[in-house]
Order: sequence, then C-alpha cells, then structure tokens
Amino acid sequence: MRTSFNIPDEIVEEFDRVWQEQGIENRSRAAREAMLEYIESHTKLEETSGEVIALVGFDYRHHEVIGALHAVQHDYQDVIQNTSHTHQGEWCLESLFCRGPAEQVRELTYRLRDFDGVRRVKVMVIRESTE
Repeated sequence: MRTSFNIPDEIVEEFDRVWQEQGIENRSRAAREAMLEYIESHTKLEETSGEVIALVGFDYRHHEVIGALHAVQHDYQDVIQNTSHTHQGEWCLESLFCRGPAEQVRELTYRLRDFDGVRRVKVMVIRESTE
C-alpha cells in the first residue's frame, strides 16, 4: 500500500540519517520497523490492567502548552507520584513517575499526546499487577 504523511523536514532528515547509518536497505523498510515498534510499545499499555507502576516521559515546547499540561497533571495527581523537569533550549523534558490503575495511566498518556506542542510521549511500564 502506498501512503503519504505530513512530517516536518527536520524529522525526516534525522530519520533518514539514522536508518542509513544502521544499514537498513531503504526508507520504507525503516518506516515499517518504526511502525512495528510503535505498535508493540503501545499494545503493552493497551493490554495492561490492574495497578501499574510506570514512567511517562515527554518533551514539549514550554511556551506553547505549559498551562494546559499543568492542568492535565493536576487532573491525574492521584496517580502521579513524582515529576522531574529539565530545560533543553526551547524544549522541555518532563518525566512523571506514576502508580495506580492502568486505565488512568493510559488516559493520562493519551491526554498528553493531544497537544501539538508535545513532540512525543513514551511510557515504560515498570511493574504490573498479576491479577
């Protein structure tokens, strides 16, 4: 299947540099691998239930979304145990250490992804209950 995407030039350039350095045969192959990794990492969060301990990391343009991001974090203060924040030029990197129902961690993750000023959100499930 042929398809097209609207992706900023700097991301495409970096993507091309990385897959070429790794010796992958072409951009299509690299995109397939990237999509599979995305599916695998997000399926784990989707399939997890019960109580989890998770780390949610995300980067964003501070001036575009800081107020809205703080509002979302306040909505989930019952699962966010600790936060860490660092500045990287115009971008900020934040990590949220979470403990609580998988459903709430999932909702928090989706809400963080809703902002155009957030570049990416990564979730690492550290421990899940064995119900």
